[in-house]
Amino acid sequence: QVQLVESGGGLREPGESLTLSCAASGSVFLILFMGWYRQAPGKERELVATITSGGITNYAESVKGRFTISRDNAKNTVYLQMNSLKPEDTDVYYCNAELLLTRQAPAPIGVWGQGTQVTVSS
Repeated sequence: QVQLVESGGGLREPGESLTLSCAASGSVFLILFMGWYRQAPGKERELVATITSGGITNYAESVKGRFTISRDNAKNTVYLQMNSLKPEDTDVYYCNAELLLTRQAPAPIGVWGQGTQVTVSS
């Protein structure tokens, strides 16, 4: 069974930086997409950034120029470098992966991490 284990959340003041990490554990044939989403209480989960196995990235408009997503395919790990943090970045951040468990898998499956809290406050 594949699990995503997130780390790196915490409390920062506005303007500071924080890096989140998410590692996939278990047997995986290929991870197609990895990404970060965030969710505030009572709101829908929203995309923050995604990255393909080839390194193609996509960002929400609200984080462009401040956040950088990257991945280490050998370690099945995705990172989110968050700079110039704002109070509105305060959320629970979730890691997501779309992956093939085996070469013969008929379709990719989606897996979510447990979430990590990021709080930006002075």
